[in-house]
Amino acid sequence: MAFRLKLVPDQTNIDFFRWAGLTFWGSIALVVLSILYTAVAGLNFGIDFRGGTTIRTEAANPVDVAEYRQALAPLNLGDVSISEVFDPTFGENKHVAMLRIQAQEGDEAITPEIIQAVEQALKQVDPTIRFTAVESVGPKVSGELIRTAIWSVLAGVAAICVYIWLRFEWQFSVGALVALIHDVALTVGIFSLFQIKFDLSIIAALLTILGYSINDTVVVFDRLRENLIKYKTRPLRDLCNLSANETLSRTIMTSGTTLLALIALLVFGGDVIRGFVFAMTWGVIVGTYSSLYVAKNIVLMLGVKRDWGVKKDDGPAGTQFAEGK
Repeated sequence: MAFRLKLVPDQTNIDFFRWAGLTFWGSIALVVLSILYTAVAGLNFGIDFRGGTTIRTEAANPVDVAEYRQALAPLNLGDVSISEVFDPTFGENKHVAMLRIQAQEGDEAITPEIIQAVEQALKQVDPTIRFTAVESVGPKVSGELIRTAIWSVLAGVAAICVYIWLRFEWQFSVGALVALIHDVALTVGIFSLFQIKFDLSIIAALLTILGYSINDTVVVFDRLRENLIKYKTRPLRDLCNLSANETLSRTIMTSGTTLLALIALLVFGGDVIRGFVFAMTWGVIVGTYSSLYVAKNIVLMLGVKRDWGVKKDDGPAGTQFAEGK
């Protein structure tokens, strides 16, 4: 007899609207707080968006940030950020630090001579130190990257909403839009709260989160549309609950297996990809939540057409609202 793993029973009857006042409006409040907090505290932009040079160092001796900073002070490099990188995969003799040096006036990037001077200054502190990676981004390029990143996220959201509108109806598109705003806002908000480095890899993570979240939402919406045809007189609230319960096993299995891989990468993947993996992990969690507790709440509020496939003469599709919400 084949073994079959079941994380969710075949038949569930969870009322996802039982705590709607807490789940839905609480989510809206968190979105507003995330936007306000990000506007006030800002993001810890990486070198991609700030312009300047990032240097990754490795040494056999422990990192002393104060001594590193003191050694670089005579070079007059302006804003210099030094941080030690911690990773459980590092050996006892591997100590890593990240140096972020602001873009120098009149230069698109720090010259090789300055990089050499930085290396010599740090070798006075620790002769075992070596540079393993040097990345430079000019001020003009960083400004273009910020604009491109914003437009890419907005274009992704717009394209997804148009797709949902064409496949279903405008009420579903609005629900998907609110869910996507929820996912992006909470992800950006947590990066602002913990001041995690925000660079181009995080933009890639945001776009991936949009695709993952809408995939979950479409599964629920598709089942809801089938149930609208099957149960023509059943209240819309009950159909939303039924659709979410019928797809719950698939949602939990998909999110669970994805999280297993992401958590493994988060722990053992190293610091280079940690920001991207953290954004993906958080995004999968909030994306699954928004599919169950945000998107369909909007559909319930707006109402949907009940007689799918029947052409009406008294108005365009999507304007006949359900009774007994």
